[in-house]
Amino acid sequence: MNMGSNTILLVEDSADDAELTSRALRRGNVLNEIVVVRDGVKALDYLLGRRGDGGQEPNGTPVLIVLDLHMPKIGGLALLRRLRSEERTRRIPVLILSGSNDERDVVSSHDLGANRFIGKPIDVAQFAAAARQLGLHGLVAAVDDTASVPRSAG
Repeated sequence: MNMGSNTILLVEDSADDAELTSRALRRGNVLNEIVVVRDGVKALDYLLGRRGDGGQEPNGTPVLIVLDLHMPKIGGLALLRRLRSEERTRRIPVLILSGSNDERDVVSSHDLGANRFIGKPIDVAQFAAAARQLGLHGLVAAVDDTASVPRSAG
C-alpha cells in the first residue's frame, strides 16, 4: 500500500461538523491536507474510483480516514465493512468520529476494523494521542491541549 500521501480523508455529512473538525485539527497544528467528502458513496469514489463505468481513477491513498458513523447513502459502519474488504483500503488507519455514545456503535466499529473511536466534539489532544498510537507520529506537529470543537447546533 502506498502511504506516500499525507492526506487525511474526512468522511462527514454535516458541513458544519466538517468545518469545525478541520478547524480544530488546524488549531492543533495538523499540517496534513484534509479532503472532505460528504457521504460513503463519495468516499468509495475517492478511495476506489468508479469501476467499470469509465469514471474516475482512485485518488492517492490517505494516511488516515476520519469517519462519521451516521451518514446518508452508505452509513459509516457499512462503509468501514467495505473498506476492510478491499485490498487497496484494508490497512488504512480508520478513526471513527461520532456523536454517538452508544456502546454498540463503539463495539461494532472495533469489530469491523476501526483503529480508534473518538466521540464528538473532537478533542485535538485525544486525536493527536490516537494518531500517535496508530503510528502516525508525523501527523500532528504540536498540540494545544485546550483545543476542542463544540458540536454544531444543526
